[in-house]
Amino acid sequence: MSRLDGKVAIISGGAGGCGLAASELFAARGAAVGIVDLASSDGAEVAERIRAAGGRAVFAAADVSQEDAVTAAVGSIKGALGPATVLFNHAGTITIKPFLETSLAEWDRLMAINVRSMFLMTRAVLPQMIAAGGGSIVCTSSISAQVATPMEVLYNTTKGACHMFARAIAVEFRDRNIRCNAVCPGFIATAHGRREVEELSRYGVDVSDAAIAAQQGRMCRPEEVAQAALFLASDDASFVSGTHLFVDNGFTAI
Repeated sequence: MSRLDGKVAIISGGAGGCGLAASELFAARGAAVGIVDLASSDGAEVAERIRAAGGRAVFAAADVSQEDAVTAAVGSIKGALGPATVLFNHAGTITIKPFLETSLAEWDRLMAINVRSMFLMTRAVLPQMIAAGGGSIVCTSSISAQVATPMEVLYNTTKGACHMFARAIAVEFRDRNIRCNAVCPGFIATAHGRREVEELSRYGVDVSDAAIAAQQGRMCRPEEVAQAALFLASDDASFVSGTHLFVDNGFTAI
């Protein structure tokens, strides 16, 4: 059973979906958790629930695509909990529409939320990890980094960037005891995942229950993604770095 005793973990997008599952699981497994999410999210309530259950957690509101907001949030968490040695770059969203109908503004928005946020969060947290003697970074990628889907060119591209970001960070910072990996879910039973299925269906992409059953057996549960992220974040994965852990029940193996 992987644990994070004595570690401070920052989770971007930690107030909903798989990020919420990770915030709760990481806290239950011993970490002090810093939740970074939008001011309109349930982040404050999530942190309060964790504290009420005996854990340590704080919420720092931020748009993680904005440099000043990220710097302030990471600094606030450090002041409250201490230096972070675990970072889960989970924040992200999706755009689903025909490629020729997408705008430059939509491209820029998705790149900012899914890719620039990883850059900003990682750059803000890495100095703390290095000073502490090491750390672990987990980035949420997707089966979409490897298996392209119609109507998801923008999303597929951002997740491809996530794949290589995790590898490149792992290689550059290995000699400073920093590990970096990506967790790659299939279709997930979250609000995000259900919206993806609904919108793809409207465009005629077959993501019916039967199709998903054939591809991955069933929808993935948020806690299953959180468990995979926990393993990668923990010392149980001490010699695992620069890899992609698919949580897709064989989707990408077919």
